[in-house]
Formats: sequence, C-alpha cells, structure tokens
Amino acid sequence: MRAALPLLATVAALMAAPLPAEVLDFEALDGWRDDNHVEALHSFLATCDLIDAPDWQPICKVAADVPKDDASARSFFELFFKPVVVGTPPALFTGYFEPELDGSPTRTGRFQYPIYRRPPELQDGVAYHTRSAIEAGAIAGRGLELAWLDDAVDVYFLQVQGSGRIRMTDGSVIRVGYAGKNGHAYRSVGQEMVRRGTHTLDQVSAPEIANYVRSNPGAGQDLLDTNPSYVFFRKIGTLNPEDGPIGAMGRSITTLRSIAIDPKFTPLGAPVWIEKDGKRPIRSLMVAQDTGGAIKGMQRADIFYGTGKGAGDAAGTVKDGGRMVLLLPIDRAFAMLDDE
Repeated sequence: MRAALPLLATVAALMAAPLPAEVLDFEALDGWRDDNHVEALHSFLATCDLIDAPDWQPICKVAADVPKDDASARSFFELFFKPVVVGTPPALFTGYFEPELDGSPTRTGRFQYPIYRRPPELQDGVAYHTRSAIEAGAIAGRGLELAWLDDAVDVYFLQVQGSGRIRMTDGSVIRVGYAGKNGHAYRSVGQEMVRRGTHTLDQVSAPEIANYVRSNPGAGQDLLDTNPSYVFFRKIGTLNPEDGPIGAMGRSITTLRSIAIDPKFTPLGAPVWIEKDGKRPIRSLMVAQDTGGAIKGMQRADIFYGTGKGAGDAAGTVKDGGRMVLLLPIDRAFAMLDDE
C-alpha cells in the first residue's frame, strides 16, 4: 500500500470541493447497535495519534480514556461524531489480505521469480521501467533481489496486496512491505480480461485471474504486463507474528477492522461504517488506515481480511455493493452541509 495524503489535507479538500454529502443519525446505520464497538475503538486508537487535523486531537485524547466495554465505546462514537455519506451509493467493496508464500534468499531451480528492493535511483512520481521491462531483466543482477518466489503469479498478487510473509528455505519467515512503485498508473487486469472478451465482468475475481494466467502462460504473462505498475518491497523486522501488515499510516492494520480507501475523499484515520451486501454481508465500524492504487472514488473501500490462504480465499471473491458512511467530528460534519 502506498503513502497517502495527511488527514488535514484530505479534510481541506473535502471542504473546498462541492461534494454530495448527507448527514445521518446513528439510528439510520443498519446494524449499528449490534457491532463490537470495543474492537472498533482499539483499531481507531492504533492510529489516532497520527491524525494531524486540530479538531480531531481532543477527540483522540478522550478516546484513550474510554472504558473498554461496548456501551462506553459506542457512546464515545455517538457523542463525538456524526455519520456522513460522502458521494452517492452504491459503494464498491473489494477485499485484500496478507499472503503467506514460499521463498528463497537465492535463485534456485524451484525459486526463479524475484521480488525487488527499491532501486536507489527511483524517484517518487517519476516514471521508471515498466513491469514488462523489469520482468525482462532491466534491473536484474544488481543485488536488489529481496527474495525469490516459485510462482510468477504469486509475485504479481504480492504486489497487488502490498505486503506478505515469506517462508524461506531455512525455515525462517520474513515480512515484506511496500517500499515504492515505478511511477506508472495501475491498470486493472480484470477490466482488460473483459475488454479482450475472455471473461465477463461477473466472472472476474482474483482466483480466476490467477487460474487463467497459470493455465495460459504466454497469454497470461501478456495480460499481466498490460498493468505497467510495479511495486518494490522492503523487509520489515519490527512486527510480531500476531501483528497485521503495515498500512499507509505506518502502523499495523487489523483484520476486518481496517480498510484501504481513496485519501482524496476519505481521511486516513477516520472511522467508517461499512454496510457491505453480497454473499457475506458486513455491518461493521472500520477505520481508514490504508490506501491502494486501484482504490479510487468516494464510495470505494478495500476490506482487510487478514493473513494466509483462508483470508485470501475470502478476500479474493469480494466485489459487492452497499454503503460507506464516514464518521466525522460533529462540527466538521455540519460544516460540509453549510458549504454546499
């Protein structure tokens, strides 16, 4: 996941631009009273001290002293925030996860596909080698190889997820996280499959993309190369095994309590009420703690489903509608309406 705008800049943008917004009461949130608000409060506190907007700072100080029972946690959110729908539902919800993969510190007969450290000459926002050029060897042999994997498709989806755990051949496990990208805009491989006529929109999912690429090596690699964006990684040695990966705010994210959002419209660190429909509906308060190249728009969120294959199976098929409701400090929420 990439770095993103600070909350103060995002809120300023929200106030300056005439965006569709509707202030609600908490009673209008489907399932609000049934959620585990203590879990949501813990997730909120994990990054609250990083919020730079001055009207949030007193709220964060109060949050630290809220008793850790559900009634108190729910009362805290109801007392200091108002629900605001920014944009026009339906929302689009997808899912992401932290993969667990096999790897090697050196290239072997089995492990042929590298993930790379950030090249020292890479400049943020400046176009660098494309995905196809890098995979053809544009930066090979420079000692930038962080690890070698046994599946090119796993390399691609590790980049999409932005972080992962790699079980090395000596039994150790390394955690890797986002270190930068090559300056090319992300292009959806799923949309390219639809454009080529190999799949319909309802058939496209992460598992189906993986199956197609593995079953059609030549056409599959050509498909992946239509996305010129390429992600570089770094080792993260400061996380405990029970910690989630590092999000865009520089802290660990939480399973089914953290979401990736578009920071142009949803402030990082803000609580967001999620009403996801589909086969596995969700009615839950989460926190905007991450971003992603494919996450664009006001009613758009990527839900973090956790670590490992089970989380990947759950996340990979999520493509559901519903509604996102942003929780904003009360004065900020009503000021948005006053500026319309």
